Amino acid sequence: MHVFLTIGSTRFDSLIASAFTELFLSSLRKKGYSTLVIQCGNSAFEFSGDIQNGETQTLSRAGVEIEFWKFKPSLQEDYEKADLVISHAGSGTILDVLRMPKPMIVVPNPTLLDNHQEELASTLEEMGHLKAATVENLPNVINEYDPSNIVPFPPFDGSRFARIIDEVMGFI
Repeated sequence: MHVFLTIGSTRFDSLIASAFTELFLSSLRKKGYSTLVIQCGNSAFEFSGDIQNGETQTLSRAGVEIEFWKFKPSLQEDYEKADLVISHAGSGTILDVLRMPKPMIVVPNPTLLDNHQEELASTLEEMGHLKAATVENLPNVINEYDPSNIVPFPPFDGSRFARIIDEVMGFI
């Protein structure tokens, strides 16, 4: 089984660094995951020097095959291959993944202003669409996570947006 971890375009050093630890990797292994792909962005971590010019690197650690890189033009293929997506709590990433639908654990980046990622993660977790974690409790959340309990995210309804705009503009 396959995990994709992404942090989007911002730095999230602590999440990326934790993904290479024995504790994190053993939690994946216990749940049956054998491969991990990590989109690292510009984060600083133990192996960040290995991907300075956009290269993809691979290594095997704690029984998990790991591939890591900085950026790609699209993450769609990585989302599709994943059995589990672990992500920062960016709204664009969350919507892309939940609409697929894919099991998802989000880790809000506390270094961002206003901690808006925490609010989004908490709300979507309360609605049952995903699990939220912190860098510190992520291995435990992985161990306890049961994707069968996740509430499917509703499909996009463009007419709903149009109604909102019509109401705001005073057409209805």
